[in-house]
Formats: sequence, structure tokens, C-alpha cells
Amino acid sequence: MFQQDLDAVGGSLTLSALVAAVPLITLFVLLGALRMKAWQAGLISLAVTIVLAVLAFSMPVGQALLATTQGAVFGFFPILWIVINAIWVYNLTVASGHFDVLRRSFEKVSPDQRVQAIIIAFCFGALLEALAGFGTPVAITVVMLMALGFQPIKAAVVALIANTAPVAFGALATPIVTLAAVTSGVNDDSRLTVETLGAMVGRQTPILAIFVPLILVLVVDGKRGVRQTWLPAIVCGVAFALSQYVAANFISVPLADIIAALGGALAVVALSRVWQPSEIVAASEEDIRQNAKSTSGSTAGSTGSAGGVATAQGGPATDSTADVTKAYAPYLIIIAIFSVVNIPAVKEFFAAEPWTVAFSWPGLEVLNPAGEAVSTTTFTFNWLPAAGTLMILAGLLTMLVLKVSPAQGLRTYAGTYAELKWAILTVMAVLALAYVLNLSGMTVSLGAWLAQTGAAFAILSPILGWIGVAVTGSDTSANALFGALQVQTAAQAGLDPVLMASANTSGGVLGKMVSPQNLAIAAAAVGLAGREGDIFRKVIGWSLILLVGMCILVGLQATPVLDWMVPQAP
Repeated sequence: MFQQDLDAVGGSLTLSALVAAVPLITLFVLLGALRMKAWQAGLISLAVTIVLAVLAFSMPVGQALLATTQGAVFGFFPILWIVINAIWVYNLTVASGHFDVLRRSFEKVSPDQRVQAIIIAFCFGALLEALAGFGTPVAITVVMLMALGFQPIKAAVVALIANTAPVAFGALATPIVTLAAVTSGVNDDSRLTVETLGAMVGRQTPILAIFVPLILVLVVDGKRGVRQTWLPAIVCGVAFALSQYVAANFISVPLADIIAALGGALAVVALSRVWQPSEIVAASEEDIRQNAKSTSGSTAGSTGSAGGVATAQGGPATDSTADVTKAYAPYLIIIAIFSVVNIPAVKEFFAAEPWTVAFSWPGLEVLNPAGEAVSTTTFTFNWLPAAGTLMILAGLLTMLVLKVSPAQGLRTYAGTYAELKWAILTVMAVLALAYVLNLSGMTVSLGAWLAQTGAAFAILSPILGWIGVAVTGSDTSANALFGALQVQTAAQAGLDPVLMASANTSGGVLGKMVSPQNLAIAAAAVGLAGREGDIFRKVIGWSLILLVGMCILVGLQATPVLDWMVPQAP
């Protein structure tokens, strides 16, 4: 049995917090400054974390190693289980030749790469985030951008930046559902419900959504991109923001991202019918061919042979209505499966045994500083309703629709694991790090130290969420980690608990693009495994700029200037 101690280092909370920050600083320095491969940075930082947990925070060696194993397993299931199988579904479309059809379909909306970035990375990515989350949007949209001729690093950067505003409502609002669960009962505020917390987040992330498409066109084409394509960027951002706000506040919190993604996409498609930029920025055929070689050569096999996709001899490809329908079929299948499984009655059925089994991690016994058992030592093995398992079902149905043989499907599946081997190691190492960090009490010490700032905590509150997601790669995990602390601190500092809890979620979405596991997934998908540090340096600035903006927004919402935006009791 191990009990966490906030003041473990020299009896000082400040010293304890400084020591607790060392693993995070080590990870980011190795990635960003020393350009180390993500799996190497993850393993070294994990070793540093274990040593500090044992020597500085007095965690028994056995407990530290057990925390490591639980984190590593959690990294594979459910997180990697989702990503691997989602990329397999994509690779099936490449193997059958139908991904080229999908690419040409997107090109017909607009041949301009800047508009394509908005539609694919932001809108389609938001839809994938709404359904699956946990890295799936990055994994799929980054390879879609590559297929359209985007340079590998640029595709990765665009996909990571786009995966921000939708994250809070991802996986049918799982982060907010988790936030409501961990904050309920912390104090007597009856507003700490999914509906009210979702409404508050729906008054923060939509403001972020307005600016993200503008950043995407800036990343794709610099100042010229903003000058020539600001209109679709603003139209998409505003449509997405309004849809997300309305859905979160008046329709359904779990459906907020689905409604927002469709609203943003329809707005851009409608605009593209009557408007095109003055200058089209499109990829060359050579870029497209080169990208196809680098992303599909070893994992999905040659394209165009299995599905019988029609092409015009000696000219541009021509796609029949049937081909286009089949190209969209995998994603329609994913939407249908996740929609059915998330029907309340179906979801409740699969949440029980034997489909879902919850158990305490053998031998791992940890108490928080108050002497209560830490809930994160419980492992939930929802083998059938897990998003990754549903992705396998989607893949099997995709094989039938696209006429991919069982042998080719198995080869593609094995190739997907080979493609992601370093990303798998990275994610498991970083999640192991996160579990040791959390269970040793290091994360709690860091959070408690920040909470000492009193009323100024309103401005710093989103930073806690950012730290949580940057380490774990999950807004859900960050809410489980810091949600209750946000509410407790709000009570001590005279701040609104709904605002502070929601700030944890909204600040957390901005840590997604710098989390090592997301970086590893993006790098592996574009064939740049080992260059995660290069991608990190290109996104860290945007992450911090947007985080500052969110801190200012939350700070103002805690004052009479914008406190009218905080939902009150009916």
C-alpha cells in the first residue's frame, strides 16, 4: 500500500512541484531541443519518472513498476487498439484502389489545397473525433492529405492543429461525461452535470474554432493563403462554431461535434459552388505519386487491383457513381456502427459483463493524500464495445464492400502493425510515464502548487488541462486527473466551479497537438517515424498561442466582463 504525499520532497509543496515537472521538461527537451526520436524520448523520460517516483516521492519500487505496466497496457488498449484498426481500415481502401476515388471526390469540391485542408483536416477530422477520438482523426486525415499531394510534415502539422476545437466533445462527449462523473459530489453545486458542463465548454471551444481554419490556411500557404482563402476559412469556422454552440447548449452534448462537423462542411461545400480562390494552389501529379509510394508501398500493397476501380486509358481517371459510393462506404460504415452502439440502451447493454470487465490492477494499491483509494488503479477491459473492436468490425464490412480478399486483408493488417511499430512503442512508453506520474502523486503536487495562486487561478486553470493532455494524449484522462482539483480550488478561491472544471477541458484540447503519442501517430502515418521532434517544433508555437488565448478568455469569464457567459442554475 502506498499513500501519495503532496509535500514529499523536503516537506515543501513548491519543491515537490518542481521535481514533478522534471519528467515533463525532460520529455519536451528531448523531443524539441535534442530532436530525439519519440520512442527514445519516451523511454528515457519514463526511466526518469520511475527514479523520481521512487527516490523523491517514496513510491515503492514494486508499486512504481506495476503503475508502469498498467499505463503501458492502457496505452495499447484502448488507445492504440483504436488507432491501429482505424489505420487498417484506411489501408484497405488504399489496397483496393478506392482511396484514389475518395481523393478525386474531395478534389471536385475544390482543387485548392487550402480549402482541402479545411474540409478534410478540420471538418472530416471533427466527424472522426466525434465518433472515435483517441488519435483516430489524426491517423486518418493525415494520410488523406498526403494522398492529395501535401508534403509529409505539412500534412502532419495541419492534421494536428485541426484536431483541437472538436476534442472536448470527442467520442460522443466522453471527456465531458468523465468530467461530470469526477466532479459530481465534490461540492454541493447542482450544475456539475453533463448538460451544464457541456454548455459551458460550448461557450469556449467554439471561439477557438473560429480561428483554427485560418491557422490551417496560413500553415498551408503562408500569408498568401490567408489573403486568398480567408473567406472559406471564416465561413467554415463560424458555421462550425455556431453549430457546436447551439448543439452543446440546446440540442445534445454528445452530438455536438457531429452537428458542428456537418455544419462546417456543408457551409464550405455550399460556398465552393459559387466561389473559388483567385489562384488555385494544387499539388503536382509527381507529389501525389511520391506520397503514394511513401505511405502505401509497404503496408497496403499496390493500389487499383482489388476493387476494379475504373480509369480512363491515357487520360484522367473517371469514377462511376458506384465507385464513389464504395469509396465513402468505409466511413459511412464507421458512422453507422458507432451511432448504433452509442444508442443509450445498446451502450448500457454492452457496458455490463461479459462484454465489459472492470478489475483492480493486480498488486497495485495506491491511496490519495486524503487516504482514499485512487480510482485509476481500476482497469476496464471493454473488449467488444471498445472503439478499436468496432473498427475491426468496420474493417471486415469494408472488405466485403470493396471486395478485398481475406488474404489481402490479413496482409494489410500485418503491414499496419509493421508501419506503426515505433508509434506503438512511443504511446505505451508515454502512457506508462503518465501513470507513474499520476499514481506517485507527482501530478497532484504540481496541480496543488498551481492552485495556490487563488483568484489568479482562473487564468492558469486551462494550463492544468493542457499539461494533462500533453502527457496522456487524452482530454478524458486530463479531466479524470484534474477535474476534481479544479472544482476544489474554485471553492477555495471564490471562483465558479463550472467555469474552472470546463476550463480544464477547453485548455486540454490545445495540448493534443503536442502530446508525444499524437506526434508519433502522425509521424508514422506519413512515413516520418523518428522525426517527431521536427513536427513538435512546428506545432508547439501554435499550441502555446492558442493556450494563451484560452487563458485570457477564461480569465475574463471569471470577471464581470464575461461572467454572463457562465450558465447559472435554472
